[in-house]
Amino acid sequence: MAEKYKGLTLEEVTKLQKQYGYNEFVKTEKPSAIKKFLGVFKEPMFILLFGTALLYFLLGEINEACIMMFFVIFVASITFIQEWRTEKTLHALKELTSQEVKVLRDGKEMKIKSSELVPGDIVYLSEGERIPADCEVLKVSNFSVDESVLTGEAEPVFKVTKGSLDNKESADENKDYWKSDMVYAGTLSIFGKSVVRVVFTGFNTEYGKIGKAIRETKDELTPLQKKVQFLVKNLALVGLVLCILVIGLTYLYNHNIVESILSGLTLAMGIIPEEFPVVLTVFLSLGAFRLAKKNTIMRKVSAVETLGSTTILAVDKTGTITKNEMTVKSVFYNNFYIPEKFNDEYISNLMVLSCEKDPYDPMEKAILQLASKNINKNSKELNMEIAHKIAFDSKTKRMANIFKAEEMYYVAAKGSPETILPLCNLKDNEKNTILKAIDDMASRGLRVIALADLNTSKVQEDMDEYNLNFRGLIGLQDPPKEGVKEAIELCKNAGIRVIMITGDYNKTAMAIGNEIGLKFKSCAITGEEIDNMSEEELCEAVKHCDIFSRVIPEHKMRIVKALKANGEIVAMTGDGVNDAPALKNADIGIAMGKRGTDVAKEAAHMILMDDNFTTIVNSVRDGRRIFDNIRKAMVYIMVIHIPIMTLALFSPVFNLPQILLPVHIVLLELIIDPTCSIVFEGEEAEPYIMEEPPRNPKEPLLTKSMTIKVILQGIAMFLATFLPFHFMVDNGVAVEVARSFALVTLVTSNVILVLVNRSNTQYLYSIFKEKQNKARLFINSLAMIMVFAITYVPFMQPIFKTSNLSLSMLAYSIILGILSSVWWELVKVYKRKFGKEESLEPIS
Repeated sequence: MAEKYKGLTLEEVTKLQKQYGYNEFVKTEKPSAIKKFLGVFKEPMFILLFGTALLYFLLGEINEACIMMFFVIFVASITFIQEWRTEKTLHALKELTSQEVKVLRDGKEMKIKSSELVPGDIVYLSEGERIPADCEVLKVSNFSVDESVLTGEAEPVFKVTKGSLDNKESADENKDYWKSDMVYAGTLSIFGKSVVRVVFTGFNTEYGKIGKAIRETKDELTPLQKKVQFLVKNLALVGLVLCILVIGLTYLYNHNIVESILSGLTLAMGIIPEEFPVVLTVFLSLGAFRLAKKNTIMRKVSAVETLGSTTILAVDKTGTITKNEMTVKSVFYNNFYIPEKFNDEYISNLMVLSCEKDPYDPMEKAILQLASKNINKNSKELNMEIAHKIAFDSKTKRMANIFKAEEMYYVAAKGSPETILPLCNLKDNEKNTILKAIDDMASRGLRVIALADLNTSKVQEDMDEYNLNFRGLIGLQDPPKEGVKEAIELCKNAGIRVIMITGDYNKTAMAIGNEIGLKFKSCAITGEEIDNMSEEELCEAVKHCDIFSRVIPEHKMRIVKALKANGEIVAMTGDGVNDAPALKNADIGIAMGKRGTDVAKEAAHMILMDDNFTTIVNSVRDGRRIFDNIRKAMVYIMVIHIPIMTLALFSPVFNLPQILLPVHIVLLELIIDPTCSIVFEGEEAEPYIMEEPPRNPKEPLLTKSMTIKVILQGIAMFLATFLPFHFMVDNGVAVEVARSFALVTLVTSNVILVLVNRSNTQYLYSIFKEKQNKARLFINSLAMIMVFAITYVPFMQPIFKTSNLSLSMLAYSIILGILSSVWWELVKVYKRKFGKEESLEPIS
């Protein structure tokens, strides 16, 4: 009879929580909104803006200074809100992956966050879980723990209950610091189950004492972030050189140091693409949050970037590709297949006795479901007392339950045929008949389990010591999930190879591989063959085979290493404790959210909440969309900065009045910031996104074709703005009118640029047929309203140094702005007509 434990009441928990605090091992400072807001001003752009406002104050131009300060705070607020939302998103993702534990409170079993544990709590532990606190052991069932994180010893430690040791063992135990009747926070349960009582929490645990000196590991910059950082630094250096050059040139013309400095500052603000880091942060975090809504939790946000580069998806068969809903399709008994109406009581009893009473394994559930129709639950055989269990082992792939049957013992065994048959007394002709039946079942995609039993007078610890009687075979089927075949076809078109890994018989695996349409499906490499291969041989073998059968977690690690050695970007699924090394070493480790252990989830880069293969494929699609949209945003930023920078540079070169003033740069930033970080993030995936080969992670941020696109579009916008301004000023038109004309042209061109560059293949008119991006509509409308306001609202004209435009001039400026960006549609037509696609070659 199970022991009864008295858990804490909620009233006791509240009291103890006040006394001991939360069960946390690292105190993290709560982010301060004020600190976050002030931190925004560390960016070079805001330093330049602030310096310009200060310069206006010193010149006595209070209105301009106030407007500049207003815009500085406004732009800073937008940046702050975006970063704050990003932090909240990341916090939400951490909450989704925080550890939960099962406890007994108020007489009920419930799940709580491990941080809410208090001394005295009764906790139920299972294999694969991280121990949440220092606890004394109340009850164990073959429970072992990996304490290497504390002791440095990798050997598993089997736990016992207090008082179960004899006097000698107890005396020896007292000499040791680490007790076998205690479990410690931060260690990992490897096997079995246990009931424990919490003794110490938080910093009072052994792990917590060490944890006081530990702080959270800072994430390293991703290759993409490093490329962006390198680009921004180099552009900042170029900006500094050109800024000094412009100040010098302007001073040579007008001998006015203040105006010269303003010209230099305008150029500096125009050349620094400070939006790049914001774009990366917003895109990756929002991308991770969108994926979370689709059953994919990214434990590392940077993995969103890697998803688009994946060339290999190495996935488990059971539960990922297949339904994990086993049904018995065939029974082989006494050298014959039993018809569908199976009704043999003897073999049914053996089925029941060889399984757990209340199984979790879907295979055992299916066996019991079939057998339950033919058994007498009150029979003497089914009510024998269990004397010993030989647990299932992933290496031997077999198990046995041993029962006390009067003066004898009854062994009920089952497992994979190749491990059960060698233990049985079989004549050659009997063995050949059985092997033929196994091949026949496997060729039909059935998973084959062998049944054997024995009456014996002695209990043995190892099944190898038994001489069993072969009784029959069970053929089970776990069919592929709906949509898997289509998802694999999608992967093939996207240049992604799918590899299936299973512990099943190789012919069963090949039957499933054929059914779902794997590329290299005519062979299967077994775990035994992997053991006999050198690293070089395995590297060659994985190039031509997509099915790996009879593998154990250690083989997964070798498969991952071999694939990576071949230059592949590998996404690997896993769910067990022993899968953790393979998950950690894969480019993207994918843990199963439903059946995965906490250890697997902790080692993984992403967690699949529905354990579904199609969700992985959809996540890869989303990863590609996110990266593609990051590139579109980068192209947009580079394009729009070209006219801003060149207008600031060419005005003094041609001895013209400044076209853009610092206040105009700020106004443009109000348009550029949300456009690049919100509008492009929300764009739909390109139709061809899953028809292209995976992106090479070594390729540059901007490919050759993208660089050409940036230069051509940027120059077109510059010429459309600069040439009319030059012509108008030379012909006596007031500078304010010419500036208004240039601003309307530039902003209109920007709006059209966003619409043109939202897709590499879809034409401009298709926006009327597709689902509207509300952010794009709102921000583009706001941009036009702002430019009309500074042109026509009287009190804004002195601040922005603008003037009214006649209706005809307004029409000309808008038409010119449209033409300066819409011409790229002709390039799309040319590419589509002549089959020219975006080149992905690196810049040589």
